[in-house]
Amino acid sequence: QVQLVESGGGLVQPGGSLRLSCAASGSAFSSINTMGWYRQAPGKQRDWVAHITNDGRTNYADSVRGRFTISRDFAKNTVYLQMNMLKPEDTAVYYCHMVVAGVHQYWGQGTQVTVSS
Repeated sequence: QVQLVESGGGLVQPGGSLRLSCAASGSAFSSINTMGWYRQAPGKQRDWVAHITNDGRTNYADSVRGRFTISRDFAKNTVYLQMNMLKPEDTAVYYCHMVVAGVHQYWGQGTQVTVSS
C-alpha cells in the first residue's frame, strides 16, 4: 500500500498564493509513476488539476495553466503544487493522486483550500 498525505491548505485572499505538499510513504512502489492533484468544489465533481510523470513531464488543466506549477522531489517522494494568483473559483478540497505502473491508484485524504476576501 501507498499512503499520500497532503498539507499546506488554508484560507487565502484572492490574488494570494499557497503551496501544497503531498508526501508518499508506506509500502515500496514502482519508480514508474505519475503524481498529480485533483480538486473538488462544493456541489461539483472531482476535477483533474495537474500531473507530473516520473521523468518530469507536466500538464495542467486549462483553468489553472499559467497560475499553478506542479513539481516533485524524487528523493523525498513528495509532489508540490504552487498556486499563485488564486481566485475564489479555486476554492475546493485538493487531493493528491498517484498512479503506479499505469494500474494502481492511490489518493490522499484531501486538504481544504479556501480563497475568500
